[in-house]
Amino acid sequence: MASEDISQLVDALAKTQVCGGELSFKGRALKLDTAEAASEIIEEIEGFENLQALRLEGNTIGVEAAKAIARSLSNKKELQKCYWSDMFTGRLRSEIPLALVSLGNALMNAGAQLTLLDLSDNAFGPDGVRSIETLLKSQVCYTLQELRLNNCGMGIGGGQILAAALGECHRLSSALGKPMALKVFVAGRNRLENEGAIALADAFKSIGTLEEVQMTQNGINHPGIRALAKAFTENQHLKIINLNDNTFTEKGAVAMAETLKTLHHIEIINFGDCLVRSEGALAIAEAVKCGLQNLKELNLSFGEIQRDAAISVAESVEQKSLLERLDLNGNCLGEEGCEQLKEVMENFNKQDVLSSLSDDESDGDDDDDDDDEDEEEDDDDDDEDLVDEEEDEDAEEGGGGEDDDQEQEKTSLVDQLIVEEPVKTLPIAPTSEAAVFLASPSPDKLIKLGSKRALLILQQTDLSNAEKVVQTFLKVATAYREDQETKTAVLDTADELLQKAFQIPEFPFDVFITTLLVYMGLLKSEEKIKVVANLIGPLTILKQVIQKSYFPRSVIPILSAFLNKQNRAFDSCLNAKYTLLETMENL
Repeated sequence: MASEDISQLVDALAKTQVCGGELSFKGRALKLDTAEAASEIIEEIEGFENLQALRLEGNTIGVEAAKAIARSLSNKKELQKCYWSDMFTGRLRSEIPLALVSLGNALMNAGAQLTLLDLSDNAFGPDGVRSIETLLKSQVCYTLQELRLNNCGMGIGGGQILAAALGECHRLSSALGKPMALKVFVAGRNRLENEGAIALADAFKSIGTLEEVQMTQNGINHPGIRALAKAFTENQHLKIINLNDNTFTEKGAVAMAETLKTLHHIEIINFGDCLVRSEGALAIAEAVKCGLQNLKELNLSFGEIQRDAAISVAESVEQKSLLERLDLNGNCLGEEGCEQLKEVMENFNKQDVLSSLSDDESDGDDDDDDDDEDEEEDDDDDDEDLVDEEEDEDAEEGGGGEDDDQEQEKTSLVDQLIVEEPVKTLPIAPTSEAAVFLASPSPDKLIKLGSKRALLILQQTDLSNAEKVVQTFLKVATAYREDQETKTAVLDTADELLQKAFQIPEFPFDVFITTLLVYMGLLKSEEKIKVVANLIGPLTILKQVIQKSYFPRSVIPILSAFLNKQNRAFDSCLNAKYTLLETMENL
C-alpha cells in the first residue's frame, strides 16, 4: 500500500472512530446547522449495521441538522447507548427542545431500547426536560440503566417534570412485568433545590434499584436532604452517594447517617462542602463504625467540623480495610487537631488514605462551635467589622506619611465615584445585609437587598483594590440563576461594580485580570486560595460585561487565551465557556 493511501486511511480513522457496535464523532467540534452540513454523520450512521452506541459529544447541532440525523436513526432498533452531552454549544435556548424532540421521536419510531442516555452539559432548562418527557415515559426507556443530566439548568420545574416522567416510566414498565431498573442517576449543578429534590426522592422510592446517585451543587437544604435519605433506604444496592456542595446542616446529616446504617454496599460517600457540622459528623461516624465494610471513600471536607468530631470520624474507619481516601480538609481542627488526626490515622496504619489538611479553617477550639447558622453569619460579620476597626487604628498610629496621603486621596476619589446620592439616606445597620451577603452569597440574600443592592455592596468594597473588586465580583456572579429576577439583580450589580472600579484613574487592570484568573482556578497561585467551585455564573456575567464600553479591550486576549486552555474547571460549564469565547471573537 502506498504511503499516501496509508495517510488517507489514518486520517479517515481519526475522523470517525468505530469500536464494536459504537460509532463516535466525539470532540470533532463540528458545527452542524443544516442537513447538508450533517451529511457525513448521516452517511456513517446509515451505513453502520448493528449500531449500539452513538457518540455525538463535543459538537453543536442545529434544528435542521438534528432532524436529518434523526431520520438516519429511525431504523436503528439495536441502539442502546446515546452519548449526547455538550451537543448544543452556542445554540439558542429555543432551538434545543426542537432538536431533542426530533431525536427522541426517532428513537421511539425505531423501537430502540436504551440502557444509557447522557445529555449532560446541555443548558436546555425546564423546556429541555419537557422535550424528552415523552421519550422518558416510552418503551425506549423501560430498559434504561444510566441517566446522566449533569449541568443542564433544569431548575425546580425541570426536576419535577423529570421526576414525574421517571415515576411514570417505572409504573408503565412494571405493568408489563419488567420494571425499569435504573442504576445510575447523575444530575449535578441543576439548581433543583428542595422542591426538585423532594420530587425526585419520590421517584427514587418507587424505582428502588439505584446504585449511584450524584446530585452535587443543587442548592438542596435539609428538607430535601431528608427526603433523599428516606428514598435511599428503598435502594439497598446503593454504592455511590455524591451530594457535594449542598447544605445538610445537622438535621440533614443526622437523617442521612440513619440511612447509611441500612445500606450495606456503600463504597463512596461524598458529603464535602455540605455543612454537616460536628453533630452531623458524629452521627455519620457512628454509621460508618457500625457497618459499611465496603467503604472506599469518605469525604466530609469543608463542613465546619470541630476537632473532636473529626477525630471520631477518623476512629470510625479503623476497621475499613478497603478504604482508599478520607477527606476532612477545610474543617475546624486547628494545628494541634490536625496533628492529632494524623496520629490517629498513623496508629491504624492508614496515614496514606488521609487527604491534605492544608485548608483547615480554625484554631480548633470546640467551644466556638455554634449550631445556629444565622448566629454564625452574624458572628462572621462582627469579626469583619473588628478587623476593619483594627486596620483603621493601625493607619492612625502609622503617622501621616506620603503613602497615607495617597491612600486618603484614593478613598476620597472612590467616595466621589460611589456616592451618587447622600449616604445619609441609606443608613447601614451595624451588621449590614450587604455584609451578610458578601460573607455567604446566595440569590435570596442578593434579592433581599432591594433596588439599592448595587450601592450597598459598593459601600462594602474597596474599589481601589483590584483583588477586593475581583472577590466581590465573583461573590455576586456566583449568585447567578436563570430566573429573570435573580439574573437581572446579578447582572446590574456586577455591571455597576466594575463600571465604578474601572473609572478610577490608574486602576490596575493587569492585577485585576490576573487575580480574576487565579480565583477562577485558571491560573495557579503560590498562595493558598479557595477558588470558585462553579464558573457558570462568572462566565455568564463576564459575557455580558465585556460587551460594555467601559470594559478594557486590552485584557480580552489574555482572558481568551486561558479560556482556550484545557482545564478541569470547565468540565461543568462548557456551554458558558464557549458562549463567552464566541462573544469575545465577535467584539
